[in-house]
Amino acid sequence: MREKIRAFVEAPSFERFIIAVIVVNAIILGFETSADIMADYGPLLVALDRAAIVIFVIEILLKLFAYRWRFFLNGWNVFDLTIVGIALVPASQGFSVLRALRILRALRLVSVVPSMRKVVQGLLASIPSMGSVLVLLTLIFYIFAVMATKLFGGAFPEWFGSVGASLYSLFQIMTLESWSMGIVRPVMEEFPYAWAFFVPFIMCTSFVVLNLFIAIIVTAMHEADQEEAGSEREEILSELRALREEVSALRSDPSR
Repeated sequence: MREKIRAFVEAPSFERFIIAVIVVNAIILGFETSADIMADYGPLLVALDRAAIVIFVIEILLKLFAYRWRFFLNGWNVFDLTIVGIALVPASQGFSVLRALRILRALRLVSVVPSMRKVVQGLLASIPSMGSVLVLLTLIFYIFAVMATKLFGGAFPEWFGSVGASLYSLFQIMTLESWSMGIVRPVMEEFPYAWAFFVPFIMCTSFVVLNLFIAIIVTAMHEADQEEAGSEREEILSELRALREEVSALRSDPSR
């Protein structure tokens, strides 16, 4: 019985059905944020949402029965169990905010789309390498923030009156959000040569350090792809070796 249920929950058709329910449920949760849509189709959306929750609960129960304690060895299973548990929390008594976390269940799409899996694997693999780049970026920010506070803090206390304010203003400049007309040009009206401070900062942060993050992520994704391809080649080679041994055994013992 357990093997049949395990085969059922591992079937591609069942997985596609669950993914379809996740997508539909995510769309329904988006519709629930609209007062006009809820006024017209509220009861239907609520019924569909409850039906989706019932399906999710049945899925979890089937997997718990099929895998038993091995169910908790899979991180996505634990994630699903947590989200379903949150969905079952009553909406009253201040727990309505937790129920909104059901939309996080859409992240399960990552586990079934190979290209998205590679992106996540690349991001996770690049975290250790990002540490040194993050330290470098923090050091650059701190140096420029102290300089900006001393250079422009007296004339523009709102933007550069303290190191904290300078850090926030420099972060806005790094993102290139209204950095020229919003901050730099007003500063240049008071300090004409301020461009000699801001241009090198933008070059160091936006065009150099941030590109290092991208390079690290791309490298990690490439390594993950190569590792996956290598594991597939090893599996194929092991199957070929097994076939070769079987053929050799048949040749040495014709009676078989």
